[in-house]
Amino acid sequence: MNRFFGFVLFCLSFSGLAQSAFSPSSFSLVNSAFDEQNPVISPDGKTLFFTRGNHPENIDGKRDPGDIWFSVWIGDGWSAPVHAGPVLNNRGYNGVAGFSNDGSRMFLLSHYDPSGLARTQGISVSTKTGSGWSRPENIFIPYFQNKSSLQSGHVAADGSLFVYSAETYGSYGVEDLYISVRGADGKWSEPRNLGATINTQFQELSPSLSEDGSILYFSSNGRRGLGSFDVYYSKRLDDSFLRWSEPVNINTPINSEGRELFFRAYDSFGYSLYTSTKNSDGYGDIRYYIPEPKDSTVILVVVPDTVIKMREKKYDVLAENEIRIFGKVYDAINDSPVRANLKFTGSGKAFSSQAQGAQGYSINVISTESYSLEVIADGYISSLEKLDLHTLELRELEMNFRLQPIAIGATVNLKSVLFVQSKPALLPDSYQELDLVVAFMQTNPTVEIELAGHTDSRGSFRQLMELSQQRVNRVKDYLVSKGIDKKRITGKGYGGSKPVASNDTEEGRVLNRRVEFIIKKK
Repeated sequence: MNRFFGFVLFCLSFSGLAQSAFSPSSFSLVNSAFDEQNPVISPDGKTLFFTRGNHPENIDGKRDPGDIWFSVWIGDGWSAPVHAGPVLNNRGYNGVAGFSNDGSRMFLLSHYDPSGLARTQGISVSTKTGSGWSRPENIFIPYFQNKSSLQSGHVAADGSLFVYSAETYGSYGVEDLYISVRGADGKWSEPRNLGATINTQFQELSPSLSEDGSILYFSSNGRRGLGSFDVYYSKRLDDSFLRWSEPVNINTPINSEGRELFFRAYDSFGYSLYTSTKNSDGYGDIRYYIPEPKDSTVILVVVPDTVIKMREKKYDVLAENEIRIFGKVYDAINDSPVRANLKFTGSGKAFSSQAQGAQGYSINVISTESYSLEVIADGYISSLEKLDLHTLELRELEMNFRLQPIAIGATVNLKSVLFVQSKPALLPDSYQELDLVVAFMQTNPTVEIELAGHTDSRGSFRQLMELSQQRVNRVKDYLVSKGIDKKRITGKGYGGSKPVASNDTEEGRVLNRRVEFIIKKK
């Protein structure tokens, strides 16, 4: 964007090289008309790594969701960025998750494969060489899964912790924050959800830890904030890294009416980095913040390096009990905007909107309701989400959706289809999602599906196989009763043979008790 506001704090006893070196123009060569994301500083403070989205020089050109670029400090600012090359980048999303304390190892937010597009998910590590960085080695984290195309996270400098954002089985909302711990044997633990204190039914993204690991920073659109995504912080309450204090909005001058993401505090350097869409025409720019020195007389000065084009932001007039929900619908494979119909159904009224491709959608709904939200698009598998608002404080909420194209092998978890414990009987709340499957198959009369039933591991192998098959049969019977030709539906119970999480915890067992359907014919 090259339109950058720096928050510069001048004090009577100003000291520290890092603080005095930065100026409002320090990032003028870094920020561009493209999307700058995930800024990470090398341990020596001399190199800035970041992800740049959809740039023509990325490995897959403008279709590439993000490649790693870097810039070096040249005395009074960061140099013009350079693409990090094919060793650290592939056709997927690439980003830096952190460095070892000595800077000899770089942790990366993706897996790598000789084909150029990894078939597995997780993090990887690259070692510094005399000529650059080695080919990344994939790190295996059991049950790691991220259904979202958004990838963000932070590996602690000692390499013992990975905190990250993912949409997976058991998420409270869309993307939740999770943590995995590396044991003394070098193996990483199954990811653990950070819980309802941190996660909301909306999106939590771009987590990072303070240098001493005592503070968690992240962005969320699920709390009352200044913009669509605000930065929050939470203090660690014990050594489990699973108990955290109630999140606090980090507030101005960092948060704004825009979208703030990827906050990282570099206490040893005396500054923090983050990205913001404020004054950036909708794309992220890298910003810095120098905190107020303690026991000093401080004046806050906001200085632009260029003349900013101010645009009036117009809002619909909202009633006291209304909230504006807006966002876009994307293709889950290539992230291209999709035209889709959205329907919010509450206890007393239904609201409809249409996502107009790149223009997205915007709708005002009653804010003291719970909703079932259907997202339907031609050529895509329909989606059903639950939305529990019940707020008079939140005035705007950004909700983006990703739909799977109708393709052979595509798998959909029917997360709202639930059964009586240890029985095949459907619970009443299951029928709305099943009706959506009926509508999907009526709209796409050539599609054939396989229903797959799964259980946890408690019980005998034979009992679990029988129960999962009975549940599949019950779902198939319902679809057929609504007019779907039974020849278009096959079904198989797998018992507990295909877990998606560990069966050692109740949280994991809940995730393993599921019904899915797989597209077998388009």
